[in-house]
This record gives sequence, structure tokens and C-alpha cells, in this order.
Amino acid sequence: MKSAVFAVIFLTALIEISSTVSAQRGLISGPPADPSSASPDTKVAQQSTRLEPGELFRDCDSCLELVVVPPGDFVMGSNDTPYEKPEHPISIRKPFAIGRREVTFAEWDQCFDTGACKVRPDDHGWGRGDRPVINVSWEDAKLFVAWLSQKTGQKYRLPSEAEWEYAARAGTRTPFWWGREVGTGHAQCDTCGSQIKQQVVPTGSFRPNGFGLYDTSGNAAEWVEDCWNDSYRNAPKDASPWTSGDCRLRVLRGGNFLSKASDVRSAARFRYDVDVRYYANGFRVARELP
Repeated sequence: MKSAVFAVIFLTALIEISSTVSAQRGLISGPPADPSSASPDTKVAQQSTRLEPGELFRDCDSCLELVVVPPGDFVMGSNDTPYEKPEHPISIRKPFAIGRREVTFAEWDQCFDTGACKVRPDDHGWGRGDRPVINVSWEDAKLFVAWLSQKTGQKYRLPSEAEWEYAARAGTRTPFWWGREVGTGHAQCDTCGSQIKQQVVPTGSFRPNGFGLYDTSGNAAEWVEDCWNDSYRNAPKDASPWTSGDCRLRVLRGGNFLSKASDVRSAARFRYDVDVRYYANGFRVARELP
């Protein structure tokens, strides 16, 4: 299984080589990537399309870009805080697709324009377009994935907490997917050495992880499906969402642009009220595969 994960990491690195060369110091020089423009390797999937791990695709020309994550095993959590204990093995039994980027304002505004999404979130004057949508609650995010499912005929949802961490780690065991230390220029957070401070930046401004995902650390915190529990004791033993506990609070992963480095680790986890909007909270979608 390890060889399969490393093969996907190598394949993704080849796909990303043109952007990582310009991103050696973290923030990509020149205009930011436009998530509405597909990468050359991104295809529009048909109903009968067979999708392989590592592939980039979208379900329509205006749909968000997805990456196919391979099955595999990993150790979830850490011993760094009580909320992250105990470490426990999780098996991802089948591939799934996940948003390559956090959902953007441009993508959200499509939903709002149809009337399916009920709020047009404030961007705090930082700009809309390819920046991650913020000021959205967990309930708002659920409306978006329902709209996207209806639009495409596919089953979109929020990722489970286990799926999210597996995809964020991309085969790594270190605190950050890029290594043991936060370093400089890998993510948008308060102590990550970012060139732009105290605000979200366009998605794709930093190099992606080994599975091809952008901004799994920092930028906007990301809602997942799971209810909040103070530890992983009695958590599901598979990748399914934890739907018991305090379900008026839902889990957020990845930290945000205001976070300290310790809070953008792959294992870091937080919670917020399901119906409250906050200017550092956004989300990423998952999509089931046949």
C-alpha cells in the first residue's frame, strides 16, 4: 500500500512541476492561479468515466476541480493535545474525490445566483473570485453541496474528518505535510512567514501537497461533516463521519490565516456552532465515486 501512495505522490509531483518551480519560496510569483481555469491535465468527467487515483477532473466546465484520492491506511490524530488523542489507525477502503482547493467566492456566488445558497458572504474587502469563501456556516456549506449534487447528478458532500486528515497528510506522518517544522512560505497563517498578513489569499498561492491539494494548512478553516467530541475515544474505526456527540458543534480542520503554526498541523482540530458564520471559516467538498 505504501508503494501505491508513493506512486500517486510522484505522479502528482510531475503534474505540478511547472507551478512548484515558481513557488520555491512558497507564494507563487505573478498572477495567482484561477481555479475556474482547469489545469491542462483536468478533464470533464462523463457519467461513464473511470477515474483513477491521482486524476484531476471536474463534473462540468464551470464546476470546481477535484482530485481522486487513493485508498490506504494511516494513523489519525496525535499526542500533542487532548483533543487529538488517542492516535488510532484508519483504513480508507475505496478511492474518493475531494476538492483540490477550498471552495472559492466565485464558486459560491454561482450557487447564490441560483437562489440555492441563501447568503452572499462578506469578503472583508480582500476580494472575491479565487479567494476561499469565508463567513459561511456549516449549514451554509451543506446547502452548497446539495446544490452541487443537484447540478451535476453526482453525490457531493462534506468530507468526514478522517477523510480530510488522510487527504491533508498525503502519506506523511510529520506534523505538517511538508515536514516537522513550519518553516517559511508553505501556508497562510499568522506565524507561517507569509508575505501577506491577516487575510485570506487566493487559493493555490502555495505549492500543493503530495495528493495535489492546496491550502490544507491555513488560509480558511474547513468544515467537515463530523459532530464535535472532545477526544477520539470511541470514534469510528473507519472513515465514516462521527455523527454522535455535540452535533450543535461541528469540526473544523486545517486552521486559518489567523492561526499559529501549531494550529495548522495536519492533526489539529477545532469546532464551531453549526449556524454561526465567521470570517475565517470556509470549506472543501468531497464527492463519492462509483
